[in-house]
Amino acid sequence: MIWVDPPTWPAHGTVFGHLVSDSSLGELHAFARRVALPAGAFDHDHYDVPARRYDDLLDAGAHLVGAKELLQRLVASGLRVRPTQKQPDRAASVRLVRRHWEAAPPAPDGVRDDLLSRWGEPHRRYHDVRHLAQVLGALDALGNDDPLVTLAAWFHDAVYAGRAGDDEEASAELARSTLGPHLGAEAAAEVGRLVALTATHAPAPGDTRGALLADADLSILAVSEARYHVYARDVRVEYAHVGEAAFVAGRAGVLRRLLALEPLFRRAHAWADAARANLTAELAHLEASGRPLVG
Repeated sequence: MIWVDPPTWPAHGTVFGHLVSDSSLGELHAFARRVALPAGAFDHDHYDVPARRYDDLLDAGAHLVGAKELLQRLVASGLRVRPTQKQPDRAASVRLVRRHWEAAPPAPDGVRDDLLSRWGEPHRRYHDVRHLAQVLGALDALGNDDPLVTLAAWFHDAVYAGRAGDDEEASAELARSTLGPHLGAEAAAEVGRLVALTATHAPAPGDTRGALLADADLSILAVSEARYHVYARDVRVEYAHVGEAAFVAGRAGVLRRLLALEPLFRRAHAWADAARANLTAELAHLEASGRPLVG
């Protein structure tokens, strides 16, 4: 069943409330689509809805309850996501990645600031600083202590225009040209090699650095269902310029390619089951409905 609490949270010149399901995220997304809520309104376990939409929501079958009862129902459903379990926002992610820069080899802060500017470009919705923070955090979880891998994380997707293969090579070239004067040609070339590898996520046997970066780049696939749905939302919003049918076909192809990777993770074997479950569920949804998972 779908529930909504009174709009009391001020933002953007109006007030917002929360729309939730006490059954599943699938039910929540289906209802949101039926009433034409934007994908960007989804936030882990609810949709933020402005006061002007309440008549539409209630007419469509949502039930109005107090904020306390809505939270109780959400907790009882098992769908509640606590703030500490949510993906960090952009501001928090910037603070996280700045701390990681200190573990990289010496390079001017101007290099860091240029990279942060790139990761903050307005057209990015998934490939933004939150993704960089996710990758750097995953490297920590994998016990990475190689500064060149850390630098490769910073440079991977530093150039992002939505062109698979071209973006990775352009990012690799940026790493080589930027780092050469500071680290030397050999180290810069190694960082560039690692960045280019993220186009395939298929490091050669024995490539420890490549395995670390590839696993960290794919770590988002193994997060909780709620965070995976936020990831799927951001991918769809990033490709909002692509029609629905074309997006579904392209996204299904990406999921099939990822599911065909064997192994999916070279070092983080414990992440594989969760990742495959998320990928399989999204692919099944796309094939059954012909619609994005979120949006």
